[in-house]
Amino acid sequence: MFEHIIQSIGNAVGAWLYVIAGALCFSEAAILVGMVLPGETALLVAGVFCQRGTLNLPLMIAIALVSAVAGDSVGFEFGKKFGPGLRRSRLGRWVGEHRWAAVDGFIHRHGGKAVLLGRLTALFRALVPSMAGMSGMKYRTFIVWNVIGGLIWAPGCVLLGYAFSSSLSVVGNTLTWAPFAVIGLVAVSYLVLHLRRRRRERAEASAFAEVDAAPAHDR
Repeated sequence: MFEHIIQSIGNAVGAWLYVIAGALCFSEAAILVGMVLPGETALLVAGVFCQRGTLNLPLMIAIALVSAVAGDSVGFEFGKKFGPGLRRSRLGRWVGEHRWAAVDGFIHRHGGKAVLLGRLTALFRALVPSMAGMSGMKYRTFIVWNVIGGLIWAPGCVLLGYAFSSSLSVVGNTLTWAPFAVIGLVAVSYLVLHLRRRRRERAEASAFAEVDAAPAHDR
C-alpha cells in the first residue's frame, strides 16, 4: 500500500519534486517558512523518493545543500536590513518575543558557532540567520558556519529519508513472508512436542510391560 502511494505521487509530480523540496528548504529561513513547516520534512520526503528511484540521490543532496545555504544567506541579509522592523511587525509578534529573545541570547553565547548549532536545532533553524544579521555578525563569519551546517544537515536529512524508505521495504518484505515463517515455526514446534510425547508414552508402556511380565515374587 505504502509503495503504491509513493509510486503514484512520484509518477504524478516527477521532477517537480526537486523544485518543491528545494523551495521549501530555501524558504525555511529566507522567509521564515520553517516556523510552520520545517525544511527537514521536505528533505526526508525527498529521500524517500530517491530510494524509490523517482529522484536522483546525488542531485537531490546537491539541491538541498545549495538551497539551505542560499536560504540562510537571504535570511541573514533580510535580518541585517529589516530585522528591527520585522521584529516589531505583525509577523514578528506572531513569532513571539520569547522566541526572538531565546535566539538572541543563543547567538550572543555562541557567536559564529550559533549558526551551525542553529542549523542543527529545529527551534532556532528558521530564526538564527535573521538574528545573526540583526546582531551585526560579519557575513564572512556567517557564511563559513552556514556552509559547514549545510554540509552536515542537508545530506543527513536526505539520507535519513532514504534509509527510512529502505527500512520500510525490508519490513514490508518481512511482513509478506512472516505469516509463513510463523506457521512453519508452529508446525515444527508441534511436531517436536508430538514426537517427544510419543517417545515418553512408549517408554512408559515398556516400563508397565516389564512390570506385568515380572514374576509375582519380584514385585
